[in-house]
Amino acid sequence: MAKIEEEPETTPTPSSSPPSSYMFLLRIMSKRRTWACIFVLVYGILLVCSWNFLKSMISWYNLEAESSSSGWPALYASVALGGVFGVLSMVAALAVMVPAVVVTWIAVVVLLAFFGKPRRTLVVEGRKITKEIFSFVVRILLKEGNVVAALCAVLGYFALLRSNAD
Repeated sequence: MAKIEEEPETTPTPSSSPPSSYMFLLRIMSKRRTWACIFVLVYGILLVCSWNFLKSMISWYNLEAESSSSGWPALYASVALGGVFGVLSMVAALAVMVPAVVVTWIAVVVLLAFFGKPRRTLVVEGRKITKEIFSFVVRILLKEGNVVAALCAVLGYFALLRSNAD
């Protein structure tokens, strides 16, 4: 009879296995609802910050409007409000655009791989596609942010002048 050697059971040492807190965090972050909660939390924080900024800007405007009869404080306040809300809209659009761009990029690279492109060509084409998608997204993002900023500034200016007249 052949002698069967039993392998000794090895227990993982603490240095070779990741800590349990890391594994717990990794398991939580792999869930879709965790990312949805983070998304909602970030938007909530942006909303609270923008609301507080709006209230502080209106209080500054009311203080300046009492001491000045010109429309300059309304112009300053409306430009500041438009700029802040334009940036916030760009951040919000960026948060929505990033996953869409990643999915588009993956789909295009996979389609190129299915058409039999060699790996080197696939890498070069992937870099070109990444550059094109990124530049396209940035142009749209800036255009949309500028439109929102201008719209908020104009509406804010007329709203502040109207509230000052009352």
